[in-house]
Amino acid sequence: MSGQGSGGNVIAAICNFFIPGLGHLVQGRIMGALFFFFACLVFYGLAATVVLFFLWPVGAIFHLWSIISAARYRGPGI
Repeated sequence: MSGQGSGGNVIAAICNFFIPGLGHLVQGRIMGALFFFFACLVFYGLAATVVLFFLWPVGAIFHLWSIISAARYRGPGI
């Protein structure tokens, strides 16, 4: 991937739109992929319960953060 705004970053951001963390996995950032996937999974899962419904915005923030993080990735050593 060349850098910010490259086609690879756009693809990674689109992947993250559908599954949080997938774009990071496409970029080769395994820890970021695991973090965003499980963070969104936990907060969306807790929001699915009636008692903790108020947590869905936190899941949405992590989801949006994962999309932006994949789109702005510059690569190692830059």
